[in-house]
Amino acid sequence: MEGDSSVPRGRGAKLIELMKKQKEAAVRAVGAPEEESKEETMPRGRAARLLQVMKARSVGAATVPTVSQTPSTSKPSEVQKLSEEFSQVSLSQQTREPLSYKGTSGKELRLSCNYIRLSVEEGRGVFEYEVTFYPNLDAKNIRFRLVNNIMKEIGSVKVFDGGHILFLPTKITDTSKSFDLIQPISNEPIKVTLIYKKKKSLGDKDCLQLYNVLFKRIMHILDYTQMGRNYYDTEHRHLIPQHRLEVYPGFAVAVDELEGGLMVCLDTQHRVLRTQNAYELLIDIKQKMNPRVFKETAQKNILGSIVLTRYNHKTYIVDDILWEMNPTCTFTSRDGREISFLEYYKTEYNIDIHDPNQPMLLHKKKVKKSGSSETDERLICLVPELCHLTGLSDEMRNDFKVMKDVGMYTRVTPAQRIVALRTYLDNVKKNANAQKILSEWGLSISPNNLLMPGRQLDVETINFGKNVSKNAGPNVDWNREVANNQVITPVDLRNWVVFYTDRDSKIARDFVQCMLRFASTMGCVMSQPRYEQLPDDQTSTYVKVVQQKLNRDIQIAVFISPTMRTDRYSVIKKLCCSQLGVATQVILARTLSRQDKIRSIVTKIALQINCKLGGSLWTVKFPFQGWMICGIDVYHGGPNASVCGFVSSLNESVTRWYSTAHFQTKELGDFYKAAFTKSLERYKNENGSFPAKIIIIRDGVGDGQLEVTKRYEVEQFEEVLKFFELTTTICFIVVQKRINSRVFHSMSDGKMENPPPGTIVDHTITRRYYYDFFLVPQSVKQGTVNPTHYIVLHDTCKLKPDHVQRLCYKLCHLYYNWPGTIRVPAPCQYAHKLAGMVGQYMKSPAAPDLAEKLWYL
Repeated sequence: MEGDSSVPRGRGAKLIELMKKQKEAAVRAVGAPEEESKEETMPRGRAARLLQVMKARSVGAATVPTVSQTPSTSKPSEVQKLSEEFSQVSLSQQTREPLSYKGTSGKELRLSCNYIRLSVEEGRGVFEYEVTFYPNLDAKNIRFRLVNNIMKEIGSVKVFDGGHILFLPTKITDTSKSFDLIQPISNEPIKVTLIYKKKKSLGDKDCLQLYNVLFKRIMHILDYTQMGRNYYDTEHRHLIPQHRLEVYPGFAVAVDELEGGLMVCLDTQHRVLRTQNAYELLIDIKQKMNPRVFKETAQKNILGSIVLTRYNHKTYIVDDILWEMNPTCTFTSRDGREISFLEYYKTEYNIDIHDPNQPMLLHKKKVKKSGSSETDERLICLVPELCHLTGLSDEMRNDFKVMKDVGMYTRVTPAQRIVALRTYLDNVKKNANAQKILSEWGLSISPNNLLMPGRQLDVETINFGKNVSKNAGPNVDWNREVANNQVITPVDLRNWVVFYTDRDSKIARDFVQCMLRFASTMGCVMSQPRYEQLPDDQTSTYVKVVQQKLNRDIQIAVFISPTMRTDRYSVIKKLCCSQLGVATQVILARTLSRQDKIRSIVTKIALQINCKLGGSLWTVKFPFQGWMICGIDVYHGGPNASVCGFVSSLNESVTRWYSTAHFQTKELGDFYKAAFTKSLERYKNENGSFPAKIIIIRDGVGDGQLEVTKRYEVEQFEEVLKFFELTTTICFIVVQKRINSRVFHSMSDGKMENPPPGTIVDHTITRRYYYDFFLVPQSVKQGTVNPTHYIVLHDTCKLKPDHVQRLCYKLCHLYYNWPGTIRVPAPCQYAHKLAGMVGQYMKSPAAPDLAEKLWYL
């Protein structure tokens, strides 16, 4: 397309062309796949009944989906191959030396954490044996019985997989040991031999899995109930009857081998459940809504939500509502009988279902095939009457009273966490069965949580326009300063439009007057806008007005909306940002009606609009030149569609950003090459040369994806640099927010408080085989602060730990939607906002004219 700056040109175009040729050559080399017969596994029981319903729904369609979508003859994807390749990473790590990534700058702090040291008795551990049977046995149950008899003779506990692998807590032989037994079915003699293989490393995958299983047993012994991955005390729940909620206290428990040895991470958790079940929610919707939109409204409120079935304490995601089914429908049970759901729940759980005409809920569960990386889809049918809703609805989250009442139980202070942790340790110590489980495997748990030293980085200085500098202060908050000082790059606002309805006309004009008064403080020139009054607030009206009243010459369109509606918001963003290339600002009229806070509100809106026009608000000092900082995050909007946001810096002060988003159908794609190419070209156009060093910060990568990311994603960036024939080096950093690690500041009087902003922990509780550290960038007065985990996966820049840690902390100061520090570096948060805006609302990329503006704030 002519004039489309988003299309790669020059060397970028050549790179894309080369990638296409490589793919075409690979296809020709492989050849066209031949037709292969697909052996379809027929579902039975309830799954068969569900399949019939789904087939009935799809009458007239070209194809009917089956339960088993992936035949055993299909070729594994590239991602599957990589996952399999790295599934044995822990084995190679046994031979690696532990890695240290310690810095030295900053003030020393006395810290504590929620880790407890786990010790293994000398001469004990996990010993692996191979089990052989002569003559050979195929029956697993017989193998288990024979091995159990051997364990009685030895007097030991064991973990046996039913095949040929046996784990024991002690070493019983250096070579092999045989046992003569009697086959329990045929009464024939059989010889069982245990062949010693090796002692497992503490960090070995099998070893850690075993220790986690042991603590799972301990949680059940202490009467905790597993819900999802964590464990909760269902007997001591907190009731919030005014909001029909209840809060279950509990713990997240995990064992891992860290830099300081074998540790147990124990974190306080809370699960919020609604006393309302899915059936009651359906009844409420039916009573309040028009019957014509009942089903549509019900699906919006229930689909995607997580429900808990109390009869087995399991959680499920609701994927569909089966209006054609009800509890009177039958399915074939395991013993071959036709049984209804009513009978099934009465027989199995002694539960009476009161409404036999209620629709059923559907959960689709992916189950891994035995001995294969492929998965089958298992359909699970649920009765709404038995499904209790978990979590808070959007309406509840927007209700201050609800959040305040829930926060009384979920917002736990550091001191309360320590008390809960030590209470748990006391319970383990006093419980004989729990102690027996640990002693059988030679384990002992420390009576107290871990104490360790940490560091606090120096406070940053915030730079505004006209060379004004202010210290960020102990609370890293410069809200007052940003409202009273000129921004770094003010943008004049001369051509803008304000849309509003008749009832909001006064609010609209008062808003504009406040904007004009604040313009001089920001340092920009602001003209009167063009006012456009809407006849009503229908979505179709907004579509019509935008198409008639807006053009590409408009700098920004401001919409003062009577209510918040997702469909209206989506239409505005798609028409303006995607089709016209015009930035938008959507404001709720209720927000502007708060006269006591109107100055503060309009100030924040004016600053946000300045960013959307390409301006910059503040920065910190960066002691380097020729560096480019990139941020990456992925929005997952559905099972087959994701949006990747890619943001890169354009100048030395790291105040201007280039942003691009791309739809991808799989988790790992080749998109990075195209996005990185365009970012390099934009950087060169702005600075006259390519960057000397590139820092890439990737959000949204879990522990199981680290090695795949290191190999697959980093390789794409390196290939682009090779194509451009650059000597530029790369530092690739993964940032993790959803972690259970907690850090506390141990005061001189023994009290535990939140650590101050800039706290660094880079030893003891860090990963044994990665360059990583924890950073606390924020000041938190309520509850417990969550540290952020950084992992340096790849570094050809050869940066010192101090440099990486200080850089990440500096970048946490540069998010222009908040005059303070945030949990992750600003480029990651920008990429998160970009991907979310495109994936959730627009469903299409933004116009190229907006690529160098923060239009998605």
